[in-house]
Amino acid sequence: MANPYYESALTERAGVEQPMQVNPNFKRRKKAELTVDDYVKGILDGDRTILSRAITMIESENPAHIAIAQTIIERCLPHSGNSLRIGITGVPGVGKSTFIESFGGMLTAQGHKLAVLAIDPSSERTKGSILGDKTRMETLSVDPNAFIRPSPSGSALGGVARKTRESIILCEAAGFDIIIVETVGVGQSETVVKSMVDFFLLLMLAGAGDELQGIKRGIMEMADALVINKADGDNLPKAKGAASQYRAALKLFPKSDNGWDVPVEVCSAREGFALDKVWQIIQDFVTLTKGNGSFERTRNEQLINIFYHWIEYTLHNRFYNNESTQTKIEALLPLIQSKQISPYAAAAQLTETR
Repeated sequence: MANPYYESALTERAGVEQPMQVNPNFKRRKKAELTVDDYVKGILDGDRTILSRAITMIESENPAHIAIAQTIIERCLPHSGNSLRIGITGVPGVGKSTFIESFGGMLTAQGHKLAVLAIDPSSERTKGSILGDKTRMETLSVDPNAFIRPSPSGSALGGVARKTRESIILCEAAGFDIIIVETVGVGQSETVVKSMVDFFLLLMLAGAGDELQGIKRGIMEMADALVINKADGDNLPKAKGAASQYRAALKLFPKSDNGWDVPVEVCSAREGFALDKVWQIIQDFVTLTKGNGSFERTRNEQLINIFYHWIEYTLHNRFYNNESTQTKIEALLPLIQSKQISPYAAAAQLTETR
């Protein structure tokens, strides 16, 4: 007979009943639907909440959202173009977020309105992103004259979000006079950021190995300025030495078409050292290029880039969102996997026009 006072170690005792984590009476309030007029008015009035929602709209893959987004962009376009667009790139760990935090704070203190479009890398597996730039820029994220928008890079080449160009237009229409695009990092396709900004700033590190092998030549050729960051403490002499090497290397590059001699500067974003010199370099660049007409030519090239970009995006969406295309793809995939047809022949079969 079982002893009523004996309990097996395998016996499960009743635990303490846990309270519900969510109020059962709580109902999430659905955001009010906005019309195109609401979006455009909110953007032009500088409403950051509506600006954020509009950027979310243009990043959406929903066909209904795409049509609305295109109309919003069209109506905001006449109010854009009045900002200075700065691209900032560099290897991971160079201190891009710290630099933007300090540099941006200096600009807003001078009365500028700054928008930061920070691109976070997306996972190839889950397609998700951490989107942690607001946490890395704690002071700037609460600055009333700054707007930080982290966006996932998705599958876009060049380290920039697929709709960064359109986000720039909306931010300019909202009254921001300086736009900073922070890219994912340096890579062979990273230089696409050059096609959407006025000034391309390359942040560098000293003491991280062979200075002249630490970066791709193509990116150095596209840079409008090289800045050695983290030039503080014991690292200051190394930074100055690296700057000398880069200056010597840049002399071997062909001269830029806009007549600008690419400068090399050292700074410390953490200590705020020489950030004013970096800003002066950018202002000197704008003065020179506006004076000789190359600034306007660059802006015209950007409009052409938007034209081609939108064609590619529209054709891509119409192709893959077509039900007939999806049916054909589903039929071809098993044939490719069983090697009954090559991927090239399958693609040609799918894309041929009759």
